[in-house]
Amino acid sequence: MATISLCMIVKNEEMHIARCLDSMADLVDEIIIVDTGSTDRTVEIVSDYTDKVYSYSWKDDFADARNASFSRAVMDYCMWMDADDILEASERDKFLQLKQTLSADVDIVMMKYHTSFDEAGRPSFSYFRERWIRNCAKYRWTGAVHEVIPPDGRVVYSDIAVCHKKVGAGDPDRNLKIYQKMIAAGKYLEPRQQYYYGRELYYHRQYREAISVFEEFLLSAEGWIENKIEACSVCADCYYRLGEEQAALSTLLRSLGFDLPRAELCCEIGKYFLEHGNFHNAIFWYETALNTPKKEHSDGFILPDCYDYVPFLQLCVCYDRMGERQKAKEYNERAGSCKPYSQAYLYNKRYFDSL
Repeated sequence: MATISLCMIVKNEEMHIARCLDSMADLVDEIIIVDTGSTDRTVEIVSDYTDKVYSYSWKDDFADARNASFSRAVMDYCMWMDADDILEASERDKFLQLKQTLSADVDIVMMKYHTSFDEAGRPSFSYFRERWIRNCAKYRWTGAVHEVIPPDGRVVYSDIAVCHKKVGAGDPDRNLKIYQKMIAAGKYLEPRQQYYYGRELYYHRQYREAISVFEEFLLSAEGWIENKIEACSVCADCYYRLGEEQAALSTLLRSLGFDLPRAELCCEIGKYFLEHGNFHNAIFWYETALNTPKKEHSDGFILPDCYDYVPFLQLCVCYDRMGERQKAKEYNERAGSCKPYSQAYLYNKRYFDSL
């Protein structure tokens, strides 16, 4: 049976950490905590779960801190979690079964990461992350921010999911400041870091600066396809917010040059045409979204609603605007079959019932 070292870096996590460790303590074989400077009760709390608690001098480098936690591990695999992550009770049996059955030649286990949820608590934003990593010097984190372990060796995908359930707000400026400090020091941002730097600028509403970073990234011959496609999406929204709608559409369509369509991008293109009253074009793109398979194992960001619920709901709007009420009603019912609790679906249902 595979043995697991749970390796965590923490700072001032007294609100979250017990919840996380309660969900994991009896599933892993050791717990390693690297504290990066807590001033609250974090160290006291984690000491109830493990005696392997270490102090670390923060260097504005998440990869370095995670590597410090991995360097203390002695089990077969290292597993990382953030303090505001949790393994739900529904995943426990699958987790234990995987430990018992994992082939000895597996190097990395990818697991789902649910980071946003709808009004019923269902995941609305997910992607795969490296979660169990063979404990050897070959596998180490890279990237001061949005750190990653580049996949290599035998990689397997599991449907086990870790949920990110943050309580309270963190420091919204932390990541951007780290990038700006790196740039000021003359450090080169490799393509993945460049992509995430553009996202940080976008989050801070520095849209023109974000566009400049994304355009440089998109023109580069380097970079991961999924990041290229997602950069088109975020860059397009920057153009929208600057009132440059034609540039936004061109950027969305540019994503088709990197790979087959993603439902997420199809819905955004459909939204453009819907908002401009071109319902036939909007219908084409929403129907394309419905016929686009999920590429879950691409490790890109997945918005599950874009593969059924959103296009059904928007097709309802398109056909209603065109006066085809029966067809519109049918699409609303199909949206309701995906999310019977959706306020949008229920609002539309009342509307059609009143006609």
